[in-house]
Amino acid sequence: MRIIRDYQFVETQDRGASAAIGNFDGVHLGHQAVIDLARTVAPGAPLGVLTFEPHPREYFAPDAPPFRLMNAKARAHRLEKLGVERLYQINFNAALACLSPEDFARTVIADGLGLSHVIVGADFRFGKDRAGQAEDLVAFGDQMGFGATIAPLVAETGVTVSSTAIRQALADGRPRDAAQMLGHWHRIEGTVVGGEQKGRELGFPTANISIEGLHAPASGVYAVLVDVLDGPNTGSYHGAASLGLHPMFGRDVPNLESFLFDFSGDLYGATLSVGLVEYLRPEQRFDGLDALIAQMDADCARARQILASL
Repeated sequence: MRIIRDYQFVETQDRGASAAIGNFDGVHLGHQAVIDLARTVAPGAPLGVLTFEPHPREYFAPDAPPFRLMNAKARAHRLEKLGVERLYQINFNAALACLSPEDFARTVIADGLGLSHVIVGADFRFGKDRAGQAEDLVAFGDQMGFGATIAPLVAETGVTVSSTAIRQALADGRPRDAAQMLGHWHRIEGTVVGGEQKGRELGFPTANISIEGLHAPASGVYAVLVDVLDGPNTGSYHGAASLGLHPMFGRDVPNLESFLFDFSGDLYGATLSVGLVEYLRPEQRFDGLDALIAQMDADCARARQILASL
């Protein structure tokens, strides 16, 4: 997959794509439906996705609480798995934010990227002050020489699939409900960093990754699927993970600590993708380390049982 970051400097081979447009936070079933339409409406054209970095919501409200389901790197990995050939990850800045809907259609879609067809969800908004609607894009396409298709919203078990609904499911400790809307396990991806070695001292060495900038699921212990994406230990593993502040040790910055079952090796510096499968219990304090270790043994036994049934 090729990643293009500037609509003003686009090589000939990257023009002419059929592209889904949106933020694609989580790459959920609704997003996948839009991408599938982009794949089918223009046979022979490269399959593309047009998205923005930073997320426009981050740009306009930089001090708001973190809300993203995945970072840009994780989103790119998921889109590549779906067969996307061109990822137009355009820098969202003041110049782009000031474009009217018509100027966005002409400057970015038609002249800049040279897209042959675009697909958007029915709730798509674009241009300054989100003034443009999906129907406007169809009209601009007729004028400017690109096709435009509006994809209907997708519902799952009676609930419209959205990043907002997925965030709520995760905040409530319902990762399986989130996975139903995502079409895959919710994954937190990051580089393994050094910790305080508390897990190793207790007999449960963990791989620690930051959740900075991401929406925080319910704090507590999870059964997880862990993919090591690079390095000598590349592969897929079962495990248990603790997400949050870890009250026994008085930390004030939340992170994700994953214990990989039946694993021995060094993961420092490796990229991990941790899929949340089931919420086992909330964070809690224990009366001493022996009680904590006993609970961790029980957590791991339960996680093994859950993951063996997948």
